[in-house]
Amino acid sequence: MSEVKGKFRRTLSRWASSDHAEAVELRSDTERAGCCPVSEAADREFVELQGSLRTVTLRPRGGVPALEAELYDGSGVITLIWLGRRRIAGVEPGRRVRVRGRIGTQDKSRVMYNPRYELRYEARDTPSR
Repeated sequence: MSEVKGKFRRTLSRWASSDHAEAVELRSDTERAGCCPVSEAADREFVELQGSLRTVTLRPRGGVPALEAELYDGSGVITLIWLGRRRIAGVEPGRRVRVRGRIGTQDKSRVMYNPRYELRYEARDTPSR
């Protein structure tokens, strides 16, 4: 039984350290780009954020289509909401983006409606020739 417990702990430790490494990398990318960390962004202020999209879902709001994406930058999470959109080419989980807009709060969650966005490409994202 202790051998199984040891394997489980090692696996859990590897998983946790990879999440920590990703968070550190995202935070340093945000700083290098001159963007504000999500955790430090003030409500109702116009900010520029950068991070990785964790989830992208279609959630109608009041009969209007709305595309929602969860942006994580290593310091915190914010929900991006594009009203009237069912899909945006390139906006998919795992993609790094930079967004600009005004932060608000809805149901105790941080949100940004209809942000301007820029898809970020990394060396590993570009097609090889």
